[in-house]
Amino acid sequence: MRHVRVLHEGRVLDATLEEESVRAGDLELPLDRVQRWLPPASPGKIIATHLTYRSRAQEYRMAQLPAVPSYFLKPPTSLSAHLEPVVRPGGCRFLNYEGEIAVVIGRRCREVGIAEALDYVSGYTVANDWGVHDFRHADRGSMLRVKGQDGFCPLGPVLVDAGDVDPEDLTLRTFVDGEEVQRGHTGSDLMFSFAYQIADLARLITLEPGDVLLTGTPANSRPVEPGTTVAVEVEGIGRLENRVVDSTHAPADFGVQPEVTGQTFHVALAMPEEEAERARSNSATSGQGAPR
Repeated sequence: MRHVRVLHEGRVLDATLEEESVRAGDLELPLDRVQRWLPPASPGKIIATHLTYRSRAQEYRMAQLPAVPSYFLKPPTSLSAHLEPVVRPGGCRFLNYEGEIAVVIGRRCREVGIAEALDYVSGYTVANDWGVHDFRHADRGSMLRVKGQDGFCPLGPVLVDAGDVDPEDLTLRTFVDGEEVQRGHTGSDLMFSFAYQIADLARLITLEPGDVLLTGTPANSRPVEPGTTVAVEVEGIGRLENRVVDSTHAPADFGVQPEVTGQTFHVALAMPEEEAERARSNSATSGQGAPR
């Protein structure tokens, strides 16, 4: 079953998605009458996994693939939805998309094994783990400034029941203005299965119903400009689409400021670290930002 949450005449509806409509009880709403799509999950916490796709690790020219995954948290206020704008903060240039598959936890999960980990999943949805790498120099691995800002975690529009999905046979694709830019397969490209990630996390923290796990992105995450439309599509689950807009607010004159560093180029453009340092030096000398 395909679950959605929508806003209709000022009311939040928990509904199901049919071919050309949304149904909530006796109400059948044509898709073009949906006032606003809402995230199909209400997480208490959002956990994101770092490198999980081989293509992404290989893109960074890593001498050795990671033996275990690592994680970071995105605050619930980063949650957004299908067709909602993604705002590039003032003073920033390097806002990257990261198409991902999101796992939604269905029941309390703590200290479970890999074999039974998927039994705790209620469903799967589509995500885009946006990040602004102009703050890469300041976060020291926390990702709060880079990936925790408001609206940086669109989900949806559909949550598909876990029983209707084969998590080891999903193809993820990301499109920028209609052109495919990312592709990954959970069977052939994923280094750490969804079950492994869930069980590994449940050794450390309790996963509660509604919690969301972002399971990583394949190669070719890149910065995009305002006016760009980015869509993430997972066959059998759905298509999430968002448009990038520029902030209407001037950058704050206090706190850490955006800065282009070698790490900005390394992560945002997947440059080798030495090349990234040269690019940073060249951009500082020329007064330009990202190479075009």
